[in-house]
Amino acid sequence: MARMHIRRKGKSHSKRPVVMKKPEWLTLTPEEVEEIALKLAKEGKYPSEIGMILRDQYGVPTFKQVTGKKLTKFLQEHGIKYEYPEDLARLIEKAKNLTNHLKVHRKDYRNKHSLELIEAKIHHLSKYYKRKGLLPQKWRYRTVVARVE
Repeated sequence: MARMHIRRKGKSHSKRPVVMKKPEWLTLTPEEVEEIALKLAKEGKYPSEIGMILRDQYGVPTFKQVTGKKLTKFLQEHGIKYEYPEDLARLIEKAKNLTNHLKVHRKDYRNKHSLELIEAKIHHLSKYYKRKGLLPQKWRYRTVVARVE
């Protein structure tokens, strides 16, 4: 959703590995990687955070390279569910933080506008997730912009 309200391209990112097989230099077994991922998920980490921790602290290039399955599918198989999809949860958290900021700094019009843009993204995403069945049809995000004033 990087290009929703701006005309620029999205953020740059790292390249995916060409070959999706376990590298020879990795000392961890797939079972150990799965255990680490489950432990991190039970601590409340989202899949992207788990992937970054596995990459930075344990030297695992990607979860799928080592285990052969996607991290989100693996977590679903083991009964770990999140209240909201990760991108929607991050946007809601961002909107809450910005609302708290606007309660203190009432004249911050630039951030009030950015809160409107964030809430527009939340509405778009929620409509998409309702269509896909990941959110209940009656779920509704209440806009904060009108209440901040």
